[in-house]
Amino acid sequence: MSPRRAPRAASADLLSTLGRLADQARRGVELQQARVDLAEALQSEMLPASLPALPGLRTAARYSPARHGLDIGGDWYDGFKLPEGALAFCIGDVQGHDVEAAAFMGQVRICLRAVAGVVVDPGEVLSRANEVLLSMDRELFATCTLLRFDPETRELETARAGHVPSVWATVDGEYGIAEDDGGLPLNLMPGAGYAVTRRRLTKAGSIVLLTDGVVEGPKFPIEVGLERVARVVRDAAGTDPGELAAEVMKVADSTGHADDAAVLVLSHDDVGSR
Repeated sequence: MSPRRAPRAASADLLSTLGRLADQARRGVELQQARVDLAEALQSEMLPASLPALPGLRTAARYSPARHGLDIGGDWYDGFKLPEGALAFCIGDVQGHDVEAAAFMGQVRICLRAVAGVVVDPGEVLSRANEVLLSMDRELFATCTLLRFDPETRELETARAGHVPSVWATVDGEYGIAEDDGGLPLNLMPGAGYAVTRRRLTKAGSIVLLTDGVVEGPKFPIEVGLERVARVVRDAAGTDPGELAAEVMKVADSTGHADDAAVLVLSHDDVGSR
């Protein structure tokens, strides 16, 4: 009988081992899902409930979480009022896709708001925010674009920290990709400087800020994605910003991306319609 008992004991041990491994795998999946859920909750709570607008300027944003739920983390957008009636808008992307990235995203967003409340020049805002973030001794970095709009002069000032270019178009058919000079991502190097590009909005049109999850993925590179967005914005410039944001987000669906994605749209009237 003993020759038959050995295989049974071995089978029992194997079943026990498989059961233990299956339980560990299940708990690992549950832990990963808990981290994803926490990151999603952090991110949704940190995104603004609404965006500021003015007569002649309409705004909207869209956010899409990672397709497979594992790359949630650092994309954000924001818009807020500044002293003396100006408005600020920003969009950005934190390195990494986890709870730490989501938390750091919140720190970056709050830091930009705080500095922009006391510093007018967008380039200087990014420079000072960079120094504050470096003092926190975090290993992550963030890219972003910061806009400042003055409703009295209709001047738009833009500074960029290693972020994806914005896209613009006017209702008369002009459009382009704003390859403005920028600087390094935030929280990489002390003393970083950020150039500012200034434009005066005289024609009706739209400006679209986005993250790389919208325009880059396995199906085509970022240059192709930006051109696709540019055509979408050209065809719908000046229209309802919510509808335009939804159309731009469809480009993200076509990239095959696994990253999260964010879009922020500013649709503005011409000077004569104010």
